[in-house]
Amino acid sequence: MRTEDVLAAIATGLWRWDNTAGIVTLDAEAARLLGLPAEPTSLSEAAARSRFHPVDWNEINGTVNLAVAEDTLAEARLRIVDESGRVLRTVRSRSKPLISAHSFVLVGTLQEVAEPQPGDAVHTPITGDWRRSREAFLLDAGRALAEARSTEEVLRVAASLSMPGFEPDGLAVFGITGDWLTVIGHHGHNPAENGLMAEFPMSTEEQYPAAEVARTGRAIYLPTPAMYEERYPRYWPAVAPLKRQSWAFVPLVDSGVTIGAWMAAFAYPVSFSPDERSVLTTVARMLAQALARAGIADNERELSLGLQRSMLPMLGPRVPGMTVAARYVPTGGGLQVGGDWYDVIPLPGSTAQEDGKGGGRVALVIGDVQGHDVRAAGMMGQLRIALRAYAAEGHPPDAVLSRASRFLYGLTDTYDQNNDSDEPPTPRFATCLYIEVDPATGTLDVARAGHPDPTVRTTDGTVLMRPAEGGLPLGIHPDTDYPTTRLVLQPGETLMMCTDGLIETGGHDLDTGWERIRATLEQHTGDNLEILADALVQAAHGPPEHHHTGPFSDRREDDIAVLLMSRAGEPVRAGITRHISLAIAQAQPERVSAARRQLRELLHDWADSEQVDSAALMVSEMATNVLIHTDGDATLTADITGESGSRRLRVEVSDDSDELPHKRRPGEMASSGRGLLLMEMLADMWGVDPRGSGKSIWFELYESRGESKDGSAGATGADGAGGPGGPGDDTEGLSSDLLSDFLAELAPDEPLGRDEPLGTDGPQGDGSPVKGSPSNGSPGDSPPGSESGPAHASRPASGAESGAGPGPAPGSGAGSGG
Repeated sequence: MRTEDVLAAIATGLWRWDNTAGIVTLDAEAARLLGLPAEPTSLSEAAARSRFHPVDWNEINGTVNLAVAEDTLAEARLRIVDESGRVLRTVRSRSKPLISAHSFVLVGTLQEVAEPQPGDAVHTPITGDWRRSREAFLLDAGRALAEARSTEEVLRVAASLSMPGFEPDGLAVFGITGDWLTVIGHHGHNPAENGLMAEFPMSTEEQYPAAEVARTGRAIYLPTPAMYEERYPRYWPAVAPLKRQSWAFVPLVDSGVTIGAWMAAFAYPVSFSPDERSVLTTVARMLAQALARAGIADNERELSLGLQRSMLPMLGPRVPGMTVAARYVPTGGGLQVGGDWYDVIPLPGSTAQEDGKGGGRVALVIGDVQGHDVRAAGMMGQLRIALRAYAAEGHPPDAVLSRASRFLYGLTDTYDQNNDSDEPPTPRFATCLYIEVDPATGTLDVARAGHPDPTVRTTDGTVLMRPAEGGLPLGIHPDTDYPTTRLVLQPGETLMMCTDGLIETGGHDLDTGWERIRATLEQHTGDNLEILADALVQAAHGPPEHHHTGPFSDRREDDIAVLLMSRAGEPVRAGITRHISLAIAQAQPERVSAARRQLRELLHDWADSEQVDSAALMVSEMATNVLIHTDGDATLTADITGESGSRRLRVEVSDDSDELPHKRRPGEMASSGRGLLLMEMLADMWGVDPRGSGKSIWFELYESRGESKDGSAGATGADGAGGPGGPGDDTEGLSSDLLSDFLAELAPDEPLGRDEPLGTDGPQGDGSPVKGSPSNGSPGDSPPGSESGPAHASRPASGAESGAGPGPAPGSGAGSGG
């Protein structure tokens, strides 16, 4: 025996209510219990609702909501009514909600019960409690219309209304614009299906029911087709094919003004008794108020979106060789524009065009004005215009931000003087990141005003935060300097600029939020920046339905703006998987610390952490000595090649001095002179390459180099003790084992203070250059991947050079004169 037969034998039917689609599906027995033909069928939510007693429907709504909240069964007794409002039978419903992220599906059974509800008989009309049912219906309708936030939502609620005792077969809402009648929305009655749509917009002087209602402000009830044909013969041929039996056209009145008309058409005759007319009139009044309120909200949203479009322009002009994408998501307060902004500005002399031809420079700007209110939006618009003006005058990045800070300081003071409230004025400031881009070379000149640093995604997917020198946020002080940092965006790399809303949303701080965004950047594959921009926003704010004002918008604590730019092309040097390059000026010794941080980020997944410490230590030595012993600036480049687990790190520090470094034999109390000894101990290969003008000092580390002498894998690096470093040093020093090895390398019987050129330190002592050799000390064979040069050496075997001294000191080593 089939399950369907068993259920039918015990008068039990199955039903399924899809809350998202608004569809109720019934099997044959459930359809019979609801007074429909005994066959499987699907009904709209409004049609199914009309089969239940209104009071029972309101009660089961509360039961279902509780079941959804508690994930339990929903049980209720329901009275089934026919088209005339008579009770047919009583059924017991047992259902279970199947809950998804933002909706639910209700599945369950309907079983007929013999127990009658209060009344004379099963087929007794329910006029005794009709007014109570009407009140329950109107209360429910009023609540639903009050919660609607847009015209679309109001129309959707109106379409789902099922009136007690009678159900409209078609609904239409008409609006008035001047002397014209328009169709705002419809449900079950599409004017296009019967040719009426061609009549709209329709003059309110036409002899059409809705036009007459709009003109006179009085309702029109047409209980029979004959009455419709008699009063409106012109439109009857278009209406007759729909086979409707009764019509009600009710004015929509708000604050004494008729703003439209509402039509309810019925597939069966309706007499429109006083009670029924009262229900229709009350619903029309609530519908008019909801439409008026939603219209105001729609206008405000349209105004806000227009303001947003004017303040956040299209990304143009195109930048040759570059791809740019951007996103802006407002906070959840309802205003569609806040204090965050981004901009792409063509600079003077730029030949970049809208078609992508040309090769001029552009400026990328992103910023955040304090606050999320209208004042923040207004100040943002003025500040953005000022920045564009200063950039168009040809000022460098530091001058652009200095002028913008002075402008915002004066603008804030003007706002405060015009403040009529008794509250003390609140100064406003703004953070900003301004980057001047040369598309031909990938050069980035960065100026930063209290804003998060830019981020670069390298060609192998590694994400690095590129520290840039910065100053105070704009508007704090009228005379503020903003140093400029030069970076290089390599072919295939992607630059990300964002506001703090992208990082700190959801209770994150800068550290945990950065890790979340970093993971999203690293997981992205492909070159489509639009997809990456969407992924970044979704990582911070969830799915797209959270990005607009609505039920989930209040989860957003801050605006978000993100600007992406990628440089087209393959890596300049084949095999390079990661690359950084930065300049360290004589006037910026704190950049040595930034160099160490960037190198550590570059090596964040290196197998041996001690090698990472060693690399940071050597970079500190090399860069610091250039600043101390030369008059020029230092340029640092670092490249990683090879596969994970067997990679090579090569770091070069270049300067303009032609003087080569000398190896020294420092005394026990000497404060310098141990830099090259340190390089010999920590590097797998190192050397000095004279250039046409200046020189380059370099070292190499290999990720896979076998077992060290203590049995651990990899090189013995710098870890744990005080060691040499540059200004702002954040490098950990030598470990105790490494310090012991280092001291053992120094021979106390060597003459103190002896300077010896590197080029005369060959095995023969005759001035021949030292040739690269593997770590075991056998001469002549360079490790794979090493680069030869006029002076270079491998890590010496134990017992090579010796000297005296307690250990390396700041300022010693690899620079000229070290």
